[in-house]
Amino acid sequence: MQNDKPNETQINIQLSEEVAEGTYSNLAIITHSNSEFIVDFVKIMPGTPKANVKSRIILTPQHAKRLQKALAENISKFEAVHGIIKETEGFEGIPMNLGPAAQA
Repeated sequence: MQNDKPNETQINIQLSEEVAEGTYSNLAIITHSNSEFIVDFVKIMPGTPKANVKSRIILTPQHAKRLQKALAENISKFEAVHGIIKETEGFEGIPMNLGPAAQA
């Protein structure tokens, strides 16, 4: 008898203690080219004129699209349990469209 289930591949994903601690970010700057999306995660401290990029993630357009869908789904689930997330102006004077929309 044939198995109707396709072969399922399992991926063993490991998480080091250092990475598991995470990195706090309160601003994400997104830029893109024709082949990749770059997301820079920044931590801005009030009263400090300088902020450093804490982490940079580079994604293919396909992975960026999957991330967008996964975030939308998780936000919907969160709001169903905890209520609507209120959008506030976190940093006055900082435009939310930082970075060029490169088309290289």
